[in-house]
Amino acid sequence: SNLSWLGYGCLKQDWTLITVNTTGAALQTLYILAYLYYSPAKCPVLLRSLLLLAVLAAGYGYFTLLIADTGTRLARLGLFCSVFTISMYLSPLADLAKIVQSRSTRCLSFPLTVTTFLASTSWTLYGLQLHDPYITIPNVPGIVTSVLRFWLFWRYPPGQDKPYRPLHA
Repeated sequence: SNLSWLGYGCLKQDWTLITVNTTGAALQTLYILAYLYYSPAKCPVLLRSLLLLAVLAAGYGYFTLLIADTGTRLARLGLFCSVFTISMYLSPLADLAKIVQSRSTRCLSFPLTVTTFLASTSWTLYGLQLHDPYITIPNVPGIVTSVLRFWLFWRYPPGQDKPYRPLHA
């Protein structure tokens, strides 16, 4: 995600996008390297990382070599980044059924929810300021899903787990 948005920022010559996503990509790289170093199963992790690098290289080739027009490249890269960002914001909701059935928010991180809310709100406001729908629109689901997770924390407070009871009972 950071590398895609970094490419978008470079294409737009937007130093805010460039700075934030360079920092994010560097931190993510350090995280991956630390994970690889400490992971007992290095081969599967290394193979997945190499596969993702190959996909990234293919995407880079597509956007730089096959799309000559800068405006078209910016629009397609913006759309790609948007889809990626929306899927990132929706991914914590994969456990929604588990949360409702168990009536527990143990699998959710409250600090991550707060951070996601603040980041998605900041990027939405930044996108509105620039009149850039590729920045604005994909961050709105981050706000919505964060508010939903806040509601889940309110509805099913951590530490107050209830015994499992099927929804249809």
